[in-house]
Amino acid sequence: MVKISGGALSQLLIPQVPIVLQRRMVEMIDSVTVMECDIKASIVKLQRVRQGALLAELVSVARAEPSPGWVRMQLKDIVPSVEYGISEPLNREAFGAPVLRMNNIQDGQVDVGELRYCPGPVPERLILRREDVLFNRTNSIEHVGKAAMWRGELPTATFASYLVRLIPDRQRVTPEFLVEWLMHPLIRRRVRSISTVAVQQVNVNPSRLRELEIDLPVDLAEQRRIVATLEACDEQIGRENEELNKLRELKQGLVDDLLSGRAAVSTVLA
Repeated sequence: MVKISGGALSQLLIPQVPIVLQRRMVEMIDSVTVMECDIKASIVKLQRVRQGALLAELVSVARAEPSPGWVRMQLKDIVPSVEYGISEPLNREAFGAPVLRMNNIQDGQVDVGELRYCPGPVPERLILRREDVLFNRTNSIEHVGKAAMWRGELPTATFASYLVRLIPDRQRVTPEFLVEWLMHPLIRRRVRSISTVAVQQVNVNPSRLRELEIDLPVDLAEQRRIVATLEACDEQIGRENEELNKLRELKQGLVDDLLSGRAAVSTVLA
């Protein structure tokens, strides 16, 4: 633990910012904080709307019998095979093929932050293809079962063995609909119920996953309509998150200016 003596602390230089400017900048920071809270509340509301739309559109999942125009079958009937990812040692250095891991699946989307890399050769069959569906088969109980579709976020990438790639029959189910079904709260609970518990984590056997029953519209156009409705919510949430990030950058800049004394009085008071 690093300690700072009272003498050293007393020697620190504090920028001399006029009190009027200090108060004005604090007011501006407070105002940005209010806007930040408003956007956070809006995001929460949109997320609830999105969840409500998912439950309403996939109501067949919770019914004793499939909805009209829907069918119920085992997942293996429309996902004939799965593939495990690579199990090679990974590096932090950006050398080799980027590798998606379980932390790269967030809220039904692929997040390409905090990547690891495989320095050795990767089999061509394990290079991700656009619209591949990835399923998180092992993790803590609250994260196992997460899914996302690869949209070509990077020119090339592969995936770690924590994940499996589900290969659907695209004549019967769209990849986007499959992800939405996997992310349905009821299906997440069913996935957890078939998982096996290991040390500090659980694991889902893909063979058992494929024995679960899936409800889906027979008409692919109806599947696409449902996905489009949910993606419209995602776009709104994305725009709100962009605004939130801009506000946070602005707020941090104001705080830095206040603490450093860099801000011009005329600029802040304008």
